[in-house]
Amino acid sequence: DEKKKSLIICDHGNRRVVRWPLPNPNGEKEILIENIWCYGLMMNQNGDLFVCDWENHAVKRWKRGELGKEGTIVAGGNGRGNKLNQLNEPTYIFIDREETVYVSDNWNHRAMKCYKGANEGIIVAGGQDEGNSLNQLYYPFGLVVNEVGDVYVADSWNHRIMCWSLGSKEGRVIVGGNGAGQGSNQLDHPICLSFDVENNLYVADSGNDRIQRFSVDKNKN
Repeated sequence: DEKKKSLIICDHGNRRVVRWPLPNPNGEKEILIENIWCYGLMMNQNGDLFVCDWENHAVKRWKRGELGKEGTIVAGGNGRGNKLNQLNEPTYIFIDREETVYVSDNWNHRAMKCYKGANEGIIVAGGQDEGNSLNQLYYPFGLVVNEVGDVYVADSWNHRIMCWSLGSKEGRVIVGGNGAGQGSNQLDHPICLSFDVENNLYVADSGNDRIQRFSVDKNKN
């Protein structure tokens, strides 16, 4: 939260979302949301907080100033399942400028896209059961969406990072996909990913206890 100069953290094991002051890390912490087995969260430009409610199979939104309330369901929330209006233990989320919700639907082995106000979502990656084919995911976790709608997913149990172009029926391997391992072309259960302003890729390589950076090849057009 840039305005309040603080970190907002999914404290998963303590079933809460907390605010951590950056100027004074030893200062008083604030519990923003209680009794939620949260996994991923994201704040939009308005300061609204979107949180993945893992055990209730939903994504919820708290508008700025509403943090003491129950939150509004913006994706899922119709019980565990694989219908287009359902999620199954969702993990990480990404919110774009139009408040479109992208969510890693972990146990359904797919990534969903839910437009603001829509009653159901669209499958944008996976959704063909678990597996390692280019049209499949296997317990997806972190995801990032770029400005043209390409979806980058940490395909955790396939030990790879995938990119699904807008409207594509299958993805392509960006990093990994060579089995679990410590080699320069391998990952071991990647959990989360991020890009910097130069499009270098950072991966939380969970099973290897490391953060990896994959630099962009600036010689390619």
